[in-house]
Amino acid sequence: MLLAVFTAFVGLVIAPDHLDPLLGLIAIVAIAAGAGAAGALNMWYDADIDALMPRTARRPIPSGRISRGEALAFGVILACSAVALLALALNVQAAALLAFTIFFYVVVYTMWLKRQTPQNIVIGGVAGALPPVIGWAAATGDIGPEPLILFLMIFMWTPPHFWALSLNRSDEYARAGVPMLPVIAGRAATTRQILIYSALLAPISVLPWLLGFAGPIYGATAVACGGIFVGAALQLDRSSTADRKAAHRLFAFSIAYLFLLFAALLIGSISNRGSSTPSWRAASACSELAQAEVFPSALQTACNSTSSSADET
Repeated sequence: MLLAVFTAFVGLVIAPDHLDPLLGLIAIVAIAAGAGAAGALNMWYDADIDALMPRTARRPIPSGRISRGEALAFGVILACSAVALLALALNVQAAALLAFTIFFYVVVYTMWLKRQTPQNIVIGGVAGALPPVIGWAAATGDIGPEPLILFLMIFMWTPPHFWALSLNRSDEYARAGVPMLPVIAGRAATTRQILIYSALLAPISVLPWLLGFAGPIYGATAVACGGIFVGAALQLDRSSTADRKAAHRLFAFSIAYLFLLFAALLIGSISNRGSSTPSWRAASACSELAQAEVFPSALQTACNSTSSSADET
């Protein structure tokens, strides 16, 4: 959950429209509250299977510290408050995205997909991939191609991240009746799917740099971390059934991987904060104005130069 809130923060900070710090803080608090509400409602609905798995048996409901009714009331009130706060303080677009994320996680993933299909993590990954889009929308009131690429990165990252965890917990999931991929398809098929998703994730993670909205710090981080991620996935695919460490290493690194990518985005954005508009944005704006014939011919020529320079960049 902390990682999800961090990606939302990065989406908010790197957006072209910079918020007042107080409004930015309110946005992050609302998104964090929404994530907490989704978690509470997930634990309300999954209390029966949580009690069957050692990893989740000490959660508040199975351990008897809170009742299911109290959890439901808390989750609903927190969710409504988070969405209302984001709508009133920032904009309706971001609030609607937050509401959809909570709905998708609780209803589509928790109530439906989780107990019905081994693709639960793949489809359910939509909810976990939306926080940077919400952060971007909170700052701009709109959704551009940049946050959609960040969404795609997290969406492709989610299956290998959770399947690496579930490999060493397959007995627990089987006992609880949750059809995670290792339970249904076995270890070999799961490690192969992890390798496939990891190999697809590596080039996708470089897109922010290739498309020009992330700098060389991010590019170097994405290339290096992507290589390590694929290497760990390959090592897991070649490991023996008795080797539990390979899955644990990939799971642990997957957390560091996503954090490092978004930290690199954040560092690059802060370092460029004092600079002028990025060349790819300037070129696009100049092109539109030139086509509208609002510039004299000399300035149109300058814009053409800017566009050429941006293409080279």
